[in-house]
Amino acid sequence: MQGKPVVYQIFTRLYGNKNTTNKPWGTIEENGVGKFNDIDETALKSIKALGTTHVWYTGVPHHAVIRDYTAYGITNDDPDVVKGRAGSPYAVKDYYNVNPDLAVDPSRRLQEFEALIQRTHAQGMKVIIDIVPNHVARSYHSLSKPAGVEDFGARDNTAVEYARDNNFYYVVGQPFKVPEPQHHYRPLGGEHHFLSDGQFYEVPAKWTGNGSRLAQPKFDDWYETVKINYGVNADGHKDFPALPADYAHKDVTVHAQFWQGKTVPDSWIKFRQIAEYWLDKGVDGFRFDMAEMVPVEFWSYLNSSIKQKNPDAFLLAEVYNPKEYRNYLQLGKMDYLYDKVEMYDGLKAIIQDRAPTDIIAQVQTSMADIEAHMLHFLENHDEQRIASPEFAGNAEKAKPAMVVSALISRSPTMVYFGQEVGETGALGSGFGSPSRTTIFDYAGVPAHQRFMNNGKFDGGQSSAQEKSLREFYRQLLTLSASEPGFAGEYRELHSLNRYGTAGYDGKIFAFARWNAQQQWLVISNFSAIEGREFNLQLTPDLVEQWQLTQSEYKLQSRLGNNNSLLLQVQDKHAYVNIKLAPLDSLVLQLKNQ
Repeated sequence: MQGKPVVYQIFTRLYGNKNTTNKPWGTIEENGVGKFNDIDETALKSIKALGTTHVWYTGVPHHAVIRDYTAYGITNDDPDVVKGRAGSPYAVKDYYNVNPDLAVDPSRRLQEFEALIQRTHAQGMKVIIDIVPNHVARSYHSLSKPAGVEDFGARDNTAVEYARDNNFYYVVGQPFKVPEPQHHYRPLGGEHHFLSDGQFYEVPAKWTGNGSRLAQPKFDDWYETVKINYGVNADGHKDFPALPADYAHKDVTVHAQFWQGKTVPDSWIKFRQIAEYWLDKGVDGFRFDMAEMVPVEFWSYLNSSIKQKNPDAFLLAEVYNPKEYRNYLQLGKMDYLYDKVEMYDGLKAIIQDRAPTDIIAQVQTSMADIEAHMLHFLENHDEQRIASPEFAGNAEKAKPAMVVSALISRSPTMVYFGQEVGETGALGSGFGSPSRTTIFDYAGVPAHQRFMNNGKFDGGQSSAQEKSLREFYRQLLTLSASEPGFAGEYRELHSLNRYGTAGYDGKIFAFARWNAQQQWLVISNFSAIEGREFNLQLTPDLVEQWQLTQSEYKLQSRLGNNNSLLLQVQDKHAYVNIKLAPLDSLVLQLKNQ
């Protein structure tokens, strides 16, 4: 049986780190670092056991980092334009190699990653890595680029702000200036470094990654990066062919044919070369950072090219503007987008008692035509940890939201490592503040380290609550990944019961899923303090759709226990008596008798 994709996001630098020192701004020697080799067969089996189909290895491409690798021909990076000691994974310095921190032998870092790809495939899972098309590190320089490939900016005319085939935009006649620091910030926490002098040589200055056109960007700008030029000039004019509107309804092969023989901006070609390079290494897909800051026509060009090379490539994009969702899916040919602004934000509001469950039904209705393409998550590297005081303060509070998130749509589900054992993100590691696990510094992740148990990946040091939570995730994600009914049809039962069923209120959400072989009912109680009891009503059309003609049917619980309930049927009316403890969910499968 086949259900839906389950993506397990690993922050690769942190995942295998066994060091528990966690000194703010600590070095590798002080705080340790995870390596590719730490993600061994045992680790991968523990990931696979969660129902995982795809592993997203975050922070793999070589990005700017404050560590001396000059012995390997790598130039030192300047702390004045690097966030944290370990650096942002989204300030890529060399797209044709990997972060040397992640290798046991930095001279063989690429081979060590290729071996991890092979180990992941051997466990029946696919590999996703990041591509960050909107920006690169200020210090971009590839040591490993193949013959015929040039660095970004190598042929740029720096005497003009914009030219179609320039890779960057320039602040002509002005040198770059390091931002004025805020909040008493000092690079490396104030530690002395020979390059940390408040200056960085860049003449002329380039536009900053978030679009700032200032020679001295602000501290809150993405000052460690420079924006890529995709052929959009300073006033917004596009120097590339427009896609006809009806291409929203054409497949990737037709899109690929559209771009054949057309002249496109140089940056487009460079990123196509990067994607093809990693596909040739065995990577199975990409997560595209801040995709909406790059023109949709480029995505048609790139994604149709990727799909010609690997029709099954998994293409996931970070897009936060709901008005652009359909453009990036239909014209841009993405497979999946983050469902952040709609589903994630809605579920977070419910968990935090800021909204009733009615919002879930509204989101699903508004997304009905694209719901299969909206990837669901409750954590990732950008978001607060559920267990942090700033979010829920308790990982248990996300259980009903996780059930809804994983089972309501045909879309993939994503889990961030440590989420399944209730990691709190409480550390102040250096750059950035607690509630989010650091992506900028060297650190250990305490709840995950307890599960990791010095490399056994068996939960040997986990608390009873952490073990129970992981088992909940294992059961839920396995259902999502393996049961085909959850890749089938959807019917919300909330509206019928919300105002017509005693005991059913704005803390409950219920829906049905089914295909030709399976029928499911899912009911969740978001209240952390009160249980609920009510007779859940099925809509008459669902009774007819499921061809319920007997007087009663057994419903088997498939999450948490194997108890059974009875669905009572009379004419086109059906109901089941539901009892839910606080934060409890029922996932019930109809057993035809």
